[in-house]
Amino acid sequence: MHVDLNTLYLLLIGTLFASALMTLWERRVHPKRSRELGILAAGFATLAIGCAAASWRREFPGALGSALSNLVIVSGYLLVLHGVAALNGRKHVRLSLAVLVLLALAWIIAGTKWQDVMWMYPSAIPISFASGMTAFELARGDGRKHLQAQQIAMLVSGAHAVLYAFRALILPWLVAKFGFDFLMTASKITMYEGVLYSVVLPMTLLRLVRDESHGQLLQQSQTDFLTGIGNRRWFFEQGSRVLGEGGAAQPVSLLAVDLDHFKKINDRYGHETGDRVLKSFADIARSVLGPDALLARIGGEEFAALLPGHDSFRAKEAGEALVVAFGGTTTLSVNGLGVEATVSVGLAQSASGASALVDLLAAADQALYRAKSLGGNRLVLAHADAASAAA
Repeated sequence: MHVDLNTLYLLLIGTLFASALMTLWERRVHPKRSRELGILAAGFATLAIGCAAASWRREFPGALGSALSNLVIVSGYLLVLHGVAALNGRKHVRLSLAVLVLLALAWIIAGTKWQDVMWMYPSAIPISFASGMTAFELARGDGRKHLQAQQIAMLVSGAHAVLYAFRALILPWLVAKFGFDFLMTASKITMYEGVLYSVVLPMTLLRLVRDESHGQLLQQSQTDFLTGIGNRRWFFEQGSRVLGEGGAAQPVSLLAVDLDHFKKINDRYGHETGDRVLKSFADIARSVLGPDALLARIGGEEFAALLPGHDSFRAKEAGEALVVAFGGTTTLSVNGLGVEATVSVGLAQSASGASALVDLLAAADQALYRAKSLGGNRLVLAHADAASAAA
């Protein structure tokens, strides 16, 4: 089926406007990304306006129509770049202004005499640059896992950059060799790719925002809202996964931790102070146990830490260091009075990673109860029979 350039151009403009409207609508669903989505919507709308203006560029005197429509189109690409950069917490305002100033100067130099050459070839350079920078920002994706939508958007922007670099730097030589028909073929290819770009890039960017929001919701559902560490559900899911993956290849230890006399702290100083104590413990535990520990709050003042690769000796050292670090530093000031808090720790260790997490936790809990019955502020190892039952 034959599709002429005018039809492709109208399709391109329509898809860009539709993408802008869909992106604006998405702001209602993702208020945390409202600003970024607004910038992207403005970018797609500006691209559509620039493309529409380009179809009327001959109605303006001299090179004015071509220059203005090209500047508007490039502004759209730069807004898309700015929106993607904003997703990463960055800005490219000065760079964008510099690109537009240089482009305007290029059009002034080209004037009416060279406007057709400028329109066909050099005007593609800033488009290639903006698209390449967009792909670069997507590849960086600071603080974001490399999601499938992110990779697709990066490939689409990168391919767009390569196509327009080809148009600016290589196409003039090919047209000079093969003639005007080659230019028309290249223009059709550019239009087809432009339609795909106007559909695929907005859709993948919207998918990226949705995936990001889904990931944040999932993280919130697995995180204890007060301390910022994992919650009970997360602990059992991740702990079971670690034990299952480890098999018999490595030892695994578990620390069951409980804050001593926590109810008395709440009763005497109030729940706000109690919350501060819990937060303080979580911060210290993260620091002492390190990033490899699966640390979670599994109850009111109850915590658990799974230590993959820790035999009983290493786990005992880590647990005792936690007791000392928390008991030696947790002195909160409330109305000029110091509030001291300590913890009791029960340690259970499995000779292999094949133990059931619930059994390992039960053994550590029994040791924890003994630690508390002895006055707290200490670590107690699980009995050999309990530990072997968990193994």
